[in-house]
Amino acid sequence: MTARTLNLDDALYQYLLDVSLRETPLLKRLRDETQALPMARWQVAPEQGQFLALLVKLTGARRLLEVGTFTGYSALCMAAALPADGSLVCCDIPGDYNAIALRYWQEAGLAGRIDLCLAPALETLAELERQGRGEQYDLVFIDADKANYPGYLEHALRLLRVGGLAVFDNTLWSGRVLESSPESADTQAIQALNRALKDDARVDLSLLPLGDGLTLCRKR
Repeated sequence: MTARTLNLDDALYQYLLDVSLRETPLLKRLRDETQALPMARWQVAPEQGQFLALLVKLTGARRLLEVGTFTGYSALCMAAALPADGSLVCCDIPGDYNAIALRYWQEAGLAGRIDLCLAPALETLAELERQGRGEQYDLVFIDADKANYPGYLEHALRLLRVGGLAVFDNTLWSGRVLESSPESADTQAIQALNRALKDDARVDLSLLPLGDGLTLCRKR
């Protein structure tokens, strides 16, 4: 018995995957292809993708937003969990990896559910608000440039319905959140987000030690 979260060594982490990961062959191929890229560290862990899919089903989500899509692994997990009339708006900037995401979404037969918007995410989110889509989304997954995390939170809270979820990745930041005087703007932003969320009366909150830290914020 233990009164705190376990540390996972390599053997225990592999056990976790062996007994719980239900990754499809298509997702595995996408993950393997992504690992060959210079920016492979941007990809979510497979158990995170599966957890996001479960959140979509648990909440009955039909309208999703993703900020930071990369090669499309998490988007594919979430889109596959949507009902037939569900939709996902993905925000990313132009890059060679966009073509990988589109190719796998097409192969999965899910491209029709996903709208990839290639522009700075803050611009795309502001445009969605201008279009009158405030309080229309059920879940927002945020895994993009960390320096803008506090700004993404404010957009997410305006775009989410009451009871909707904002999910932030990398909120433990490989332990760099413990730095007392960080020089990195990304580290500073994650620290600021975490501190602000602790006392933010607009949300219910849980920070999970899943992957590099996954924070769930339910809009009150």
